[in-house]
Amino acid sequence: MPVQARRLRVAPSGPDFLEHLRGHGVDGLRRAETRTLQVNVGRRCNQACHHCHVDAGPKRTETMSPAVAARVLELLAGSDRIDTLDITGGAPELCASFRGLVRGGRALGKHVIDRCNLTILLEPGEEDLAGFLAGQGVHVVASLPCYQPTNVDRQRGRGVFDRSIQALRRLNDLGYGRPGSGLVLDLVYNPLGPSLPPPQGALEARYKLELGREHGVVFDRLLTITNVPIRRFADELVRGGNDAAYRALLVDSFQRANLDGLMCRHLISVGWDGRLFDCDFNQMLDLPAGGRPRTIFEVGAAAELDGEPIATESHCFACTAGAGSSCGGALS
Repeated sequence: MPVQARRLRVAPSGPDFLEHLRGHGVDGLRRAETRTLQVNVGRRCNQACHHCHVDAGPKRTETMSPAVAARVLELLAGSDRIDTLDITGGAPELCASFRGLVRGGRALGKHVIDRCNLTILLEPGEEDLAGFLAGQGVHVVASLPCYQPTNVDRQRGRGVFDRSIQALRRLNDLGYGRPGSGLVLDLVYNPLGPSLPPPQGALEARYKLELGREHGVVFDRLLTITNVPIRRFADELVRGGNDAAYRALLVDSFQRANLDGLMCRHLISVGWDGRLFDCDFNQMLDLPAGGRPRTIFEVGAAAELDGEPIATESHCFACTAGAGSSCGGALS
């Protein structure tokens, strides 16, 4: 499968991340043992959110082929160390390979995560999707950038909040977020503008209070994720004249203690076309894992990647700022 270089969509600004690390006595980042295989199955989505780092939308056509999906499952089957299959997109559920990946991952005994935008559960033709996720015991990580409708609709589109609440109630009715069900439902918060997320624990308590009181919705955890200055969010920063100030905020908020918990240390990101990256953000910027373009077909086992250098650019300051940020929420 050919590997092509594509245009980098990040404007390096301020201190170089690698040089900044060296100033703190760290000679770059290296991969540790891979425990998570994160798979971006495509960029088609039923929404087109302002902060989306994937540039996903209804008109995108990139999607994972059956051959790449089959190789993902082969790699999982050959590794006892990888315990999590993390499926993202776009709206990953719109990929024809999505349900096969879920079934295959669960059959291998892996923890399967679906990064869901919630409204996809209400789309025509997806009426059985919530039941499918519950039946497979999938961990749902759902985007909901605020507990107030105005803020959600401003970031994600008109009417998205009300449809998200409807989808959450459907998941709750199936047992998601309810004690003893075994069905985990986490929500994801992204700031609406050029600021760091507030403390995760305090915001989670507020979410649970407001969503429970106003809508009868329950969930397990809230994950706060810092907006990374790439793609649509970077364009928004430039339009608003906030690019330099936001990047300076990220640099000034750097915390060395966050380095050990960075998701790129224990995660491999697989693109819809099979290419390998250190994280989903690097995937969007065409920064290949280990500094050299490869596909999933060129790696016999995930252990081959252990110890490799991790590709970094200025956008990496987003993950190390403040309490830290990863696909699993705050780091500290």
